[in-house]
Amino acid sequence: MTALIFLAAVVFLGWGFYRSRALGKLGILAWLQSVVLMAPWLGLFGLIGVGIVPNLASILLILVLSIAVYIFLGRQLRALAAQDSAGQGIASVPRAATEEINSPKVESDAEPAVTGTPPPIPDAELKTIQGLLGIDTFFPTEVIPYQDGVIFKGNLRGEAATVHAHLSKKLAAALGDAYRLFLVNNLEGKPVVIVLPKRNDPQPATLTQKLFSLILAVATLATCLETGGLMLEFDLLQAPNRYLESLPLGLGIFGILIFHEVGHQVLARRHGVKFSLPFLIPALQIGSFGALNRFESLVPNRKVLFDVALAGPAVGGIVSLVLLVFGLLLSTSESLFQVPTLFFQSSILVGTLSRVVLGGALQEELVAVHPLVVVGWLGLVITAINLMPAGQLDGGRIVQAIYGRKVAGRTTIFTLIFLAIAALVNPLSLYWAILILFLQRDLERPSLEEITEPDDARAALGLLALFLMVAVLMPLTPSLAGRLGIG
Repeated sequence: MTALIFLAAVVFLGWGFYRSRALGKLGILAWLQSVVLMAPWLGLFGLIGVGIVPNLASILLILVLSIAVYIFLGRQLRALAAQDSAGQGIASVPRAATEEINSPKVESDAEPAVTGTPPPIPDAELKTIQGLLGIDTFFPTEVIPYQDGVIFKGNLRGEAATVHAHLSKKLAAALGDAYRLFLVNNLEGKPVVIVLPKRNDPQPATLTQKLFSLILAVATLATCLETGGLMLEFDLLQAPNRYLESLPLGLGIFGILIFHEVGHQVLARRHGVKFSLPFLIPALQIGSFGALNRFESLVPNRKVLFDVALAGPAVGGIVSLVLLVFGLLLSTSESLFQVPTLFFQSSILVGTLSRVVLGGALQEELVAVHPLVVVGWLGLVITAINLMPAGQLDGGRIVQAIYGRKVAGRTTIFTLIFLAIAALVNPLSLYWAILILFLQRDLERPSLEEITEPDDARAALGLLALFLMVAVLMPLTPSLAGRLGIG
């Protein structure tokens, strides 16, 4: 199995190099970025596959170095792209200038053609909006009615972020807070301006929804306590008088959920966007499946979408990982929990870390561990399932922010198919797939400025988060577990 994964990765990298050659230096640099991200992990799993387990410090050093090189290559890539763009622009100035001078579109009295039925925006306000667009920002060539507003097709003249900020400021000065201006790519991949009235903005949660959020929070606390009781080998529902015994474990799981949601809220407030209260999803098996959230205001750009989406899993995941590591360090032969070795085979990440810290103890049929190990592991699982790249899950928003809506739509379909197949082995996968399908399958609505991509540092962090999601949820194969000395 390990050899097949390694071979598939090598084939993928080779195919990427073959395709990148056609793009010259830009393509090669982009390919090198993918190599930098994948090579350390291939090397790590290759070593593990032959029974060599690097220590934790080496793993962290490899991670830091690979991310640093990735960011460096990204900066080189952007600099080279800017040079090529500038060179092409200089070469085409005479022709472009001639076309603009001879073209009737640049005359002051020219107006873009209106296609279809008349736009729902009043004529006076529509003319005001058209007057804001110009040859130095976005030159409109066609007006198309869209929902309660309009779409302007045309040519973007400048950096998307700069143009959007300039046009939004002019729109607010001319018409106040009545309209919202979006700068996005259409289905053909070409920039368009969309103007919609304010009434189309996301609405804040109603009192009923807030009460429902509170009810779900109480129910989730109860299921976390029940999970704590099950870990202590008693059913809290049948023995409610033993709630004090399950309280530390239950509060530990619930606390990770709170840290996760606080991460979302802190970054949302920092960026000036409103993020709803969490609708926690109770689950008897692991305490909770995480939470459903929605933006209650428009997202300015894809960077903000990324930051808010990643903040929750980052905080919750770090807290869970710290609890797991501390639990492993505190584990002794007299620790409270006696865990079968199959527990450590259920996750590549947990199994590898446990092997590094506990060593030969994992060869026993039962392994004594500190309760923090179980709490940290459950926290990582909850974080990982919310990092799945689907719809409005944290992982889906991260993919949408980095790669755009088209890729996010494809990963959503792939995730649902994967969960459906996994349900043949684990019924929990089917439950989660149904929740995504009915509640979270839709992508996040476009940002106000949707064209500018997040920087390379964010892209690297997003890929790292998705990789860790796989490392948490993917089990060790029996052969690999045997080579590691687990079981």
